[in-house]
Order: sequence, then C-alpha cells, then structure tokens
Amino acid sequence: MQEPKAVGLSENDKNSSSSSSLGLGYEKNDMEATNGTTAAQADASSALVFLGTGCSSAVPNATCLIKPSDPPCHVCTQSLHIPPDRNPNYRSNTSLLIDYRNTEGEHKYILIDVGKTFREQVLRWFTLYKIPHVDSIILTHEHADAVLGLDDVRVIQPFSPTNDIDPTTVFLSQHSMDSLAEKFPYLVQTKLKEGQEVRRVAQLDWQIIERDYEKPFVASGLKFYPLPVMHGEDYISLGFLFGEKYRIAYISDVSRFPESTEHVISKDGAGQLDLLILDTLYKKGSHNVHFCLPQSLEALKRIRPKKALFIGMTHEFDHDKDNKFLREWSEREGIEVQLARDGLRVPVDL
Repeated sequence: MQEPKAVGLSENDKNSSSSSSLGLGYEKNDMEATNGTTAAQADASSALVFLGTGCSSAVPNATCLIKPSDPPCHVCTQSLHIPPDRNPNYRSNTSLLIDYRNTEGEHKYILIDVGKTFREQVLRWFTLYKIPHVDSIILTHEHADAVLGLDDVRVIQPFSPTNDIDPTTVFLSQHSMDSLAEKFPYLVQTKLKEGQEVRRVAQLDWQIIERDYEKPFVASGLKFYPLPVMHGEDYISLGFLFGEKYRIAYISDVSRFPESTEHVISKDGAGQLDLLILDTLYKKGSHNVHFCLPQSLEALKRIRPKKALFIGMTHEFDHDKDNKFLREWSEREGIEVQLARDGLRVPVDL
C-alpha cells in the first residue's frame, strides 16, 4: 500500500493556538494577498473540507445570547466580537465536503449531509475554496441537522425556471427516503399533477443505499462503505468508510458501535484507519444518542486510528483550551487527535 500523505494543516486564526507538533493544526484559510488564490486552488490533490463541526443547535447557542448567564458563556459571547472566519468556536451543523480528484485529474465534489446551516456554509466556504457545484450528496440520516438544507441545494445548481437541469444524485437509506418524502414531497415527486404549476426547486435523483458495510456504493467515482451505528438504541444512523490510499471513516451521530461496524474500522479488526472523524457532543458525562468526550476517547483507544478529528461539539468546548488537553492526551496514548473546526481543509490522497 502506498504511504498516505500526512494530515498536516496550519493555523489560519491569529486568535488560535491550536497548531501542534502532532500534525493536526490548520491550513491558512485567508485568500492569498498576492494572487487571489486559495490554499485549495494551490493544492491539486484531493481534500476534505469541514463545512460544519457543531451540534444541531450550532454554536453560538442562541440561548446564551438572548438569556445570558452570570457570568456569560465565554464560548458563545465570542461570536459578538470575533468574526466567524476567525473564531474556531463558531460551529455550524456537521457536514463534510470531499473534493475528490480522480485519476483523470478531474475534481468531483461529494457532500455528506445538508443541514439547517447549509446556506451559510455555501456563502462562507464554497466561495472561499472556489467550490463551483456539488456532484453528489450522501446523507447519514434524516434528522433536521442533516437534511433541512436540501431545499437550498438549488443555489448550487444551474438556474432554470422550468427545472430543466440534470439532477444531483442523493444517496440515502430507505428509512431516510420515506421520511424525506413526507418532509419534502415537492423535492421527491417526479411528475406534476394535473393543473399543478411549475415551481423552481432543487432537482435531486434519489438513490437508496443499504445499511450494510459489505454492500458499498459509488458516488462520483469514489467508493463508500456504509457503517451502521446506533444513534440512540431505537435508531440507526450511517457513517461511511472511504479512500483506498488513505482510509477514512466519517461517523457524525453515534451512541454505540455495533460489533460488526467497530470490527471494520479497528486496527485489530479489518485494518487501521488513517483518519477517524468522530462525534463528540459534550465534554463530560454521557448522552443517550451521542458520544461525549469520555466515550469518544475510549473509542479511540479501542479502534486505534492513526489520527482522529472530533466533530459535533456544543458550546461546552473551547477550541484552543480543549485542543491543548487533547494534545496532552495524544502524547500519552499515542493517537493524534484534535477538535476539527469549520473551514478546516485536510489534503488527502484518496
């Protein structure tokens, strides 16, 4: 197997001190003053772009601002005086954009989840990294923070008042499809009823995937293996395993790993991950439908990925402070882990 590229990034935020010797710092997000290009344009490799790394309610938590505590929440009140692009504690709904450079040198853009904050993510990160469109969409589940931005997919599609455009393929489970048919009937129906007016809406081609890691699917030329996980004991969400040269697992909503799924992504099972992107809701305690920091760290010790990035954080996490703690943990345990942040771009060789 070809040696994978290091996940090396440099800090873009003068207010942040999260760069470290562990190779999980941050790339510069600012436009280059000399030629107007971004780091993404300068690097012709594939890349992961973290469009969002926060919980469903996002950060800042609106309650902290309209009903401030005494003393006020430090993380949330930062948003009142630090612009989002320089505030690593500003977090929108979890979402990952995979900029996949195929063997022909073409860039294909694959989006995992389209939550409530999708429009803001387009304005902030599609414009910065010059993302022209999305070739395909993959959904982990049908909760609001994963799907309520589907209506806004039309802003990244060609304009047509009569919807005469090629649809964007959406991969999802049958359960999610059934739910979305009720939430967004106008996005699912394929033919107008008699007398029904044409309205401009996102054009989507729905493709059902099975909740079985032995049955992969291909999105825009990249193979994905579904990773069923428990999101509460009454609900199955999907993570995804992808990458041949650099093995990545993305798991955004999990409270427990079924034994078969953990085997697929474990060093002592089917093989070590190069990067695990994992759910981490609160700093302390536990939660019935999400991993919190103690469970996430225990999972890392079992799974033993080479590197890990945490996502899905609430306002309990202070990016710089908690990344310092994680650097110390990493040195003790031998697993490199940090909190991700919105706008983080990770070059990879898929």
